[in-house]
Amino acid sequence: MPFANVSYNEASDVVFTDAEGTTTIYNPGDIAFILIAGALVWLMIPGLGYFYSGLLRRKNALSMIWMSMCILAMVSFQWFFWGYSLTFGDGNAYIGNLRYFGMMKTYGDPSPGSSRLPALVFSFYQLMFAAITPMIAFGAFAERGRLGPILVLTFIWTTIVYDPIACWTWNPLGWSFVMGGYDFAGGSPVHISSGTAALAVSIYLGKRKGYGTERLAYKPNNTSYVVLGTAFLWFGWFGFNGGSALSANLRAAMACYVTNLSASVGGLTWMLWDYRLERKWSVVGFCSGAIAGLVAITPGSGFVGAPAAVLFGFLAGTLCNFATQLKFLLKYDDTLDIFASHAIGGVIGNILTGLFAQKDIAALDGSSVIAGGWLDRNFVQLGYQVADSCAAMGYSFVLTTIILWVMHVIPFLRLRGTEESEIVGLDDYEMGEYAYDYVGLEQEIGHEVEIRVGDVTSGGREPAHHDHSTSSTVQEAEKGVEGTRS
Repeated sequence: MPFANVSYNEASDVVFTDAEGTTTIYNPGDIAFILIAGALVWLMIPGLGYFYSGLLRRKNALSMIWMSMCILAMVSFQWFFWGYSLTFGDGNAYIGNLRYFGMMKTYGDPSPGSSRLPALVFSFYQLMFAAITPMIAFGAFAERGRLGPILVLTFIWTTIVYDPIACWTWNPLGWSFVMGGYDFAGGSPVHISSGTAALAVSIYLGKRKGYGTERLAYKPNNTSYVVLGTAFLWFGWFGFNGGSALSANLRAAMACYVTNLSASVGGLTWMLWDYRLERKWSVVGFCSGAIAGLVAITPGSGFVGAPAAVLFGFLAGTLCNFATQLKFLLKYDDTLDIFASHAIGGVIGNILTGLFAQKDIAALDGSSVIAGGWLDRNFVQLGYQVADSCAAMGYSFVLTTIILWVMHVIPFLRLRGTEESEIVGLDDYEMGEYAYDYVGLEQEIGHEVEIRVGDVTSGGREPAHHDHSTSSTVQEAEKGVEGTRS
């Protein structure tokens, strides 16, 4: 019985005794805090599905919500099977071993992340990070991917890409951890890896049908979903960053404070940059900027103070906004601007952490001792942060590209959808269900609102940078559909 050596003392502390007779005492408050934080991160995953869903056209809206739940389920199995072991097992500087395969020996022993938490609690919390990462990345399949093969890709990608990056970042044996890189909550394992993978997916898939024409010049189909998804993400991020202290302490409180501040500044900054072009107060712009601020503060949330968080949010809201134009310069079709928001935002956060990390902030947990960043005259830290960022970006892009093309040569695992699926929409073609109501094919494709040219050039998050064109008629859209069918 794995729980036979667990008891509780008079103070209700958890007392665990291992096979060698070593006793470890855990505070129930810390356990409860991390379990709640894990539940908050869980909420971020469907929240991301709603955020992506709202940004797309109506005929593809449900596919993103489906993807959020199914990717969560697939990674939950992968993490149980060997993901946790490959990430936190006693392997080498690159990857763990199979010591914890199938959750073996993952009960009351002190966790690799903190001696204040039992391994079971730590594993549950880290599962949520593993689950949200491919969901961020695979939003790049929006409107032109095959849903079934994406689940296979999720298992493979999490094993080959996410687990090694998370291992070298957070496993005490990992090369970046040993080097001294600072990544409190996942700048490299979560955001840089997923954002760069999204770039690889976008290049692999190629452009959507009608790219560069008024057919794809649409506004988000449901701005309320965008706001709802942002609210879930923002709320859950307190568990994402605050819980990464792995204990209920002042460092966790500071992480929550700077998370909220960076998101707030990021949202206002992005919205103001958009206002200069359109003279409109865009809620989509605010939500995009808030997420950019959340992404940027993630690696530094347990290392920097509130004044630095203002700069994190401002630079993320500015640079990620401008980075949405990279897809036009480099001619790739990143439907949801995932690379601009997550990869660029993660790099911004890693670099700023190297500059503004403070040993006094890290010490708020009562045990962490670090050299700090440039503010503490530890100038080499910036080099560590850049090295970690470049390694995560290069590794994720190369390995993701290889996985995509290997799957491409296997017909039933090919990830690129057909032209017909683009025209019909993934909801009907792949699922036979709809986000809102049952509508006829011609009504959905020829809906005037769907094809009217708005203020967005490609359905992403960036504002218009050219003049508006005239809208097409419903009859023209229907003729295009019939011509494609024939």
